[in-house]
Amino acid sequence: MLYPKKLPAYPFDQFFHLNSLSRILEKTQVFSGVLVHEFCCLYKTLTCSVDLIGGNGKLQFSFQLGSEDPFLGLSFGIRICGCCHYNFHETLWMPYTNTVSNLVAQYSDESDLDIELTNNYTQFRRLLNVSKQNELSVSLEKRNQLPPRNLDLFPKLAKDHITIVLYVHNRPQYLQVVVESLSKVVGIGETLLIVSHDGYFEEMNKIVEGIRFCQVKQIFAPYSPHIFENSFPGVTPSDCKDKEDAVKQNCKGNPDQYGNHRSPKIVSLKHHWWWMMNTVWDGLKETHMHSGHILFIEEDHFIFPNAYRNLQTLTALKPKKCPNCYAANLAPCDVKSRGEGWESLIAERMGNVGYAFNRTIWRKIHAKAREFCFFDDYNWDITMWATVYPSFGGPVYSLRGPRASAVHFGRCGLHQGQGNRASCIDNGVVNIQVEEIDKAGNINSEWGVHVFEHQAGYQAGFKGWGGWGDIRDRELCLEFANMYHFRRGISS
Repeated sequence: MLYPKKLPAYPFDQFFHLNSLSRILEKTQVFSGVLVHEFCCLYKTLTCSVDLIGGNGKLQFSFQLGSEDPFLGLSFGIRICGCCHYNFHETLWMPYTNTVSNLVAQYSDESDLDIELTNNYTQFRRLLNVSKQNELSVSLEKRNQLPPRNLDLFPKLAKDHITIVLYVHNRPQYLQVVVESLSKVVGIGETLLIVSHDGYFEEMNKIVEGIRFCQVKQIFAPYSPHIFENSFPGVTPSDCKDKEDAVKQNCKGNPDQYGNHRSPKIVSLKHHWWWMMNTVWDGLKETHMHSGHILFIEEDHFIFPNAYRNLQTLTALKPKKCPNCYAANLAPCDVKSRGEGWESLIAERMGNVGYAFNRTIWRKIHAKAREFCFFDDYNWDITMWATVYPSFGGPVYSLRGPRASAVHFGRCGLHQGQGNRASCIDNGVVNIQVEEIDKAGNINSEWGVHVFEHQAGYQAGFKGWGGWGDIRDRELCLEFANMYHFRRGISS
């Protein structure tokens, strides 16, 4: 018998759902073929149970409320065959808001199961360990709970739709270009577009509010440094600057490996991406049960009309053509390339332009939160290439077509925002040629796969470009990883 640790109490006033036990139990190799039924414990219900019928016997779960604290004790015994017994009895304790991730940790050496989370953003999110929210931060957090717009025009999503997440900063000229390109994507009306803002900028907001070609939901990072002018995660009056010595200058901060103190404008890049990932996968009611792929694009990614149809083909082919591929990409990892033009699919290192993966991969990434949050580089993508992907223990391949369906056109560094200045775009416009072949799906399911091995680029051992040395940023990053979960640990 395992006895529960004493954990803080939480009010027991919501449903508790487990929908994914069959895959977890299969991983334990105790038995297989279990048919799992959804069940729950209701408010003030002391006991509820469910019989899970397997191919060779019966598995019974019994949930009970703890006598002192409102926790759920999980006990189960297994009877296999009619004459032989395998008794397995343990007690796992978890707050009602927890997911089955604890169960996975106990009974599986895999962290990549498709777990259906039940956490609602407003009801379950933990209070983050940051300065008191200002009025704008609170209002943005409330706006994140609004339903998608254009439901009158697009009342239903396609059954197997691929959600699209567009993450933006403050480059309205760029955003106008990508929105215009998305409006011409074949099948765009079948899916949900989520636009994630790094803070709040009215011009960016207006552009998104003008979208009429699909369901669209806006979310705003409520802890963006851009909306905290005089407190962390923005700049506090006592913060060290540049290469100041904290002791001599009596200022606050931890320098990076190169001796430089934090710059909120720079650290916001990594904070926003990580907050967005955790929120999209685990914190929104529109997506927290989404089991398929989610496509991530940025405000300087031009999307071709065939992108969505090609992505549907790639994600369908991936399990058979490239079972070891982690993702699907709309563009080569070399952002300057438009593809090889071969009659072949390509498997290569995962790129950062138009990338899509599913919840299984997100679980693997989330399990490496500590590695992500403590690597001294302000770039989320370099952090992934240099520390997270290498920790998976093998090549992290992504499947794509031989011709790009998305291209990177940005010229501004660090997403600093340009307003209406044309310097970021050649002659004030984006000159990207869309040919006939780019207007319809152009991937042949009969093609083989060409694998690029040992490609150049950031690898394990790269020490990072810095900008991420302040312990406050690292702790906030870990808080983002924890905000929809009540877990004992983040990473092994």
